[in-house]
Amino acid sequence: MTASYGGRGRVAIAGLVCVKPGMRTRLIHRTLTYHRRKGEPKGFGVEQFKALLHAAHAQLGGPISLVWDSLPEHICARMRNWIIEQEDWLVVYRLPAYAPELNPAEGVWANLRGTPLNFAVRGIDELTALIRHGLKRMQYQPGLLDGFIAETGLVLFDPP
Repeated sequence: MTASYGGRGRVAIAGLVCVKPGMRTRLIHRTLTYHRRKGEPKGFGVEQFKALLHAAHAQLGGPISLVWDSLPEHICARMRNWIIEQEDWLVVYRLPAYAPELNPAEGVWANLRGTPLNFAVRGIDELTALIRHGLKRMQYQPGLLDGFIAETGLVLFDPP
């Protein structure tokens, strides 16, 4: 997801709704602020997605089964090759080409848009802080995150 600030920059957001049997549902996310500076990345690329997945692997303390959409950076050759190299801890399942209703992260973005982000900010860094605050608020609401998963109709695992 991206949020822009009047042509003066934008904030890219990547997030994973994480489920581990016996543990609370978690949201692991990263933001990337684009200030329109030369050489600065405008959004998440392969390296940023790799870093997010490594962080999730470390935080969750185990292998990951990832259900991922078809964003170009998710399906490019570099990412596919990297995923193959991580086969000891990472398995990726692809969502159909356009299926936002099956992606729990879409619930995160919809909820974030519905929170008070519509008030005046003084700059792109303040917008970034506001977005991070909204995401952090969701991190401590596992019931809300469970709802995003339930909304998809996907069954991720059978409870013990």
